[in-house]
Amino acid sequence: MNTTSPSQERVVAERRLASLTRALGPALQAALADDAVVEVLINCDGQMRVDRVGRGIETTDARLSVAERETAIRLLAAEAFETVTEHHPFLAATLPGSGARVQALIAPIVSAPVLAIRKRPKLIYTLDDYARTGIASPAQAVKLRQAILARRNIVVAGGTGSGKTTLLNALLAEPDFSASRLLILEDTAELQCAGADVVQLLTKRSHPQVSMRDLVQMTLRLRPDRIVVGEVRDGAALEVLKAWNTGHPGGLLTIHANSAADALLRLEDLCLETGAARPERLIASAVDTIVFMARTAEGRRIEEIVSCKGVER
Repeated sequence: MNTTSPSQERVVAERRLASLTRALGPALQAALADDAVVEVLINCDGQMRVDRVGRGIETTDARLSVAERETAIRLLAAEAFETVTEHHPFLAATLPGSGARVQALIAPIVSAPVLAIRKRPKLIYTLDDYARTGIASPAQAVKLRQAILARRNIVVAGGTGSGKTTLLNALLAEPDFSASRLLILEDTAELQCAGADVVQLLTKRSHPQVSMRDLVQMTLRLRPDRIVVGEVRDGAALEVLKAWNTGHPGGLLTIHANSAADALLRLEDLCLETGAARPERLIASAVDTIVFMARTAEGRRIEEIVSCKGVER
């Protein structure tokens, strides 16, 4: 029988969070408190790097020792009710209080502890900001707005750190999304929409698991106007495309790909993982526009906006 009172449980939770805060150290705390920082990266050497909105990855003067990183990782694991050992040397968790996504690695799969913390962005770039800073041309911003107004299904493709999620947030800031009943599906809460009729669903890794495919199927019973998916990386792609194709136009999703054309092939591969036969027709019918984001020496930018018209092998 559990005799712990709610107030005692709250005190214990606050103490654990205070211990974690001390373990993270002032430099890392400051980076996490900076609204412009979207990701903090610490490699085996302990050097801290930050990714700022619109500026890319920058190396800081701060370093965390091996002991500091190990302590932080083990406290994060405790908060997630997991254990990190040499037999289970990795952790995927959420930072308490902020919802930031944490990926951590320890020996033997790395020579020293590695941390990557991805924050939910607080600074939302708009399409006007994209045009002003050169991430998009004015013509590209107009084309994206036209696609939103026409309720075209938009796939945002790019590599890791290319700014796919940031662009989705910019698209969600457009008035047409705010005026819709919106269902947002993600593994980690990163997308934001100021609309009054928004439902956000998250996958669940612990048993019993709730997969992205499960979320898509639930969404269809929640009467969505538009369906937005943070990222597809498995057979859930098939469910999203089917949902888009059955009276729910105007959706968004991101996918890892090396070009706009490669995004279509990647979608095809993910659909084939489920055993779907010849998904090209479904993809051609569901996907209207592909936006390809790239990381260049000058920073992130929109390299391609491609309209899809039918099936072409």
